[in-house]
Amino acid sequence: MSGSDYLLEKRLLKLDPELHRLFTDAVCVLQQTLMQFQRLFPEYTDHSELHSMNVLNFCNALIGEENIDHLNAHEIYVLLLSCYLHDVGMAVSPKDYEEFKEELGADECFKSWPDRDMANFVRDQHHEFSGMFIRKYAQMLEIPSKEHLFAVVQTCRGHRRTDLFDENEYPAEYGITGQDIAHLPYLAAVIRLADEIDVAAYRSPKLLYDIESLTDAYQIFHNRMLAAVPQLEILPEGIILDVQTDDEQLVPAIEERVRKIQETIDYCRSVTETRTPFHISQEWVKLNRISEDQ
Repeated sequence: MSGSDYLLEKRLLKLDPELHRLFTDAVCVLQQTLMQFQRLFPEYTDHSELHSMNVLNFCNALIGEENIDHLNAHEIYVLLLSCYLHDVGMAVSPKDYEEFKEELGADECFKSWPDRDMANFVRDQHHEFSGMFIRKYAQMLEIPSKEHLFAVVQTCRGHRRTDLFDENEYPAEYGITGQDIAHLPYLAAVIRLADEIDVAAYRSPKLLYDIESLTDAYQIFHNRMLAAVPQLEILPEGIILDVQTDDEQLVPAIEERVRKIQETIDYCRSVTETRTPFHISQEWVKLNRISEDQ
């Protein structure tokens, strides 16, 4: 992915240094906030700024040099900021949780599923918690206008579950300034796919906690699965996951993840080609088995 490193960042700095400054200042503010996900999820897969950086790198690679010139400065700013904010709902504070949960129907949820707790609910609805966090702290994040705010919120929410074909939620040509539009379906589709493919070993759990100390069986298995994927390569035509393991129990789970990635590719390509002038060139995802001695 070296040819696409910092592609969006460099382009924004060239097009609009002030928007680039607003983005970098917001990232500085968010670093400690994003790490707070560990309060609710002490053994969960990384959702810190390390994951945000992976998602940003994948966005750069998915878009590529060929398409970068078709994005305006405001679209790039929205996408960059969304890379860092899309999972901020996982780090919701107890105070904000109490404020936000009623709007999301927490009481009804707990009545229907009494065995669920705060962590379950936040995990399930974290894209919505992210949107609420962004709205509440827009001034702290120096988001420059209500139009930029709407675009960032929708792009972040769009990283999972939301209907990117919904014209009200994701207008195809959203007027973000008097002269510029943002193609929200494309921005949300790119970040959804970039988030979905963050499944390789460099999701960096070793930097967050001692993997050997984990007690949650699911997280132990999930981290073993991540470790079995040492490399992910994004090509213009598709995505290759290198798999290196002698544990055949992991292979069906990795194959199921590949199936989900393919579903996301198909959906995001359909959204983009149906509703925007852009396209996502990657059409497939494949496994590449590597022997343990390689």
